[in-house]
Amino acid sequence: MRCLALPLMVASFAAGCTRDREPDAYGTFEANEVLVSSEATGQLLTFTPVEGTRLTRGAVVALVDTVQLALEREQMIAQSEAIGSRRTEVNRQIDVLEVQRAIAGRSYQRTRRLFAQKAATAQQLDQAERDFRVLAAQIEAARAQRQSVSREVTSGEARVAQIRERLLRSRVVNPETGTVLATFARAGEIVQPGQPLYRIANLDSLTLRAYIAETQLHAVRPGQSVTVHVDGGDGTLIAVPGNVTWISAKAEFTPTPVQTRDERADLVYAIKVVVPNRGGLLKIGMPADLELPPTPERK
Repeated sequence: MRCLALPLMVASFAAGCTRDREPDAYGTFEANEVLVSSEATGQLLTFTPVEGTRLTRGAVVALVDTVQLALEREQMIAQSEAIGSRRTEVNRQIDVLEVQRAIAGRSYQRTRRLFAQKAATAQQLDQAERDFRVLAAQIEAARAQRQSVSREVTSGEARVAQIRERLLRSRVVNPETGTVLATFARAGEIVQPGQPLYRIANLDSLTLRAYIAETQLHAVRPGQSVTVHVDGGDGTLIAVPGNVTWISAKAEFTPTPVQTRDERADLVYAIKVVVPNRGGLLKIGMPADLELPPTPERK
């Protein structure tokens, strides 16, 4: 069977256009797909992803209606400002009571001295003491009120921050640069948190998931370069370079649609080979086979 190489890949391919032995493993291509979902509830005002188009990371691709949230935020801000005004009034009240208590304290001490000199009555002493202690109690009550108002202010600020965060989550931001594989929503629809909107994947390189027999493990290692063959049509094969990135540490039974070099082996090991997808030649789900570098016993 003839083996062709794409013009853009000639420099990176191993020389040779014929395959003189059977493939070492078979598999299919897959991509690291990301399912992007809504994080807000409401009507989808805008939605730009289109199947087959390329999106950049960080691009705002959809917007959920935020009018109700914006109104709620304005209401919470107004409430927080009103509560803040109450805290200011309480602080002023405490300042006034502190001055009054200082005066009442001096009057109480003076009355005590006069009472000791028998120049004041017991009733006058009791009245001065009562005035002083009542003001002290009023100050403590005002301080407790100030703490309560401060907690309300903090709670209001937290609610405003929560609404602000919800407003930010109403903007759907694309998580990574890639190609839109499928869309599941349209502008005008009502969406819910967690509802899938579209699926995206970076197709600049695809991963070939293949299976090898135990007898082939010695010939494979992470980081190893291998040759992957895909069908080019008209009975031709196109060779592309790949790099082994992962070897399963656990054996499994041979998947039904997959064959290995040694069909007598019931248990196989999955491996992943990353292959550059120059020119968009490779597609998700496309079958391929790979050829391991020759070893002394396999030459």
